[in-house]
Amino acid sequence: MHRFKTWQLFAVCVLIWGTTWHAITYQLSDLAPEFGVAVRYTIAGGSLVAFALWRGERLRFPLAAHVALALQGAFLYGVSYVCVYHAERYVASGLVAVGYSASPLLTGLGAAALFGVAVGRRFVAGGVLGLAGVALIFWPEIVRPAAGEDGTFGLVFTVASVLLSAVGSLSASRNRTRGVPLLPAMGFGMLYGAVWAAVLGLVLGRDFALPTAPSWWLSLAWLAFAGSVVAFACFLTLQDRLGPGPAGTVGVMTPLLALGVSLLLEGYRPDVLTAVGIALAVAGNALMLRPARLRRVAALRGGATAME
Repeated sequence: MHRFKTWQLFAVCVLIWGTTWHAITYQLSDLAPEFGVAVRYTIAGGSLVAFALWRGERLRFPLAAHVALALQGAFLYGVSYVCVYHAERYVASGLVAVGYSASPLLTGLGAAALFGVAVGRRFVAGGVLGLAGVALIFWPEIVRPAAGEDGTFGLVFTVASVLLSAVGSLSASRNRTRGVPLLPAMGFGMLYGAVWAAVLGLVLGRDFALPTAPSWWLSLAWLAFAGSVVAFACFLTLQDRLGPGPAGTVGVMTPLLALGVSLLLEGYRPDVLTAVGIALAVAGNALMLRPARLRRVAALRGGATAME
């Protein structure tokens, strides 16, 4: 992944993750979200570990490293995606994607608090603008009498998933700076995430029976290999280069494609507030990405950067 240019990594993440939000909708009818996430990340994580083994990469790590990877897996891949799956039961997949416009601000502030990354006023202003856009986009779903309850559930699960994934992104950044190679970190992290999701399903008493519908298996393949292996490899490589805050701007660009897919395939029809919210989210993203001056910070050598 390191041989690709930064804009290429961004493009791959946006194109893949812009479609995986809709692919998740095919996973919701025949299997509980907890077990759907567990199956997805068992396949993805197992594939990555096998690939790392074939490449001859180091796969033995101390217990402390596995504890850190288990935390990364719980937040970045496991419980956060269970929340995503549940959110899409109540609102259009594109709206859940828009919720991730809050990700850059959260990860940026988290990196500042935990790792000493300098966060500039322009970055914070862009993040706040993105949050305002998210609020406008979700507002009609919450107050609409015919679907207010569904909109509220969708918002709660979306907020939970964004918060959890922000913690996972920061955990992944810290694991990389401590020398855990990319492929093993992703592979073990996803396997641990699968375990967390499966345990949650068992605790909640969910039924487990693999579906037979071709759409479920095709969407699973896209989610496991493209959405989990390829896109996350590109994203974590971006995070190594730019830091967790700027890399999180991928989560602001993907909603545009995801909303387009919802318009075409899910019958979603946005109103004026949604259009204004999208414009604010895009403007916030542009503000966070400008300027391109990224100063290295000693606290995260080779990882995070200062965010203007």
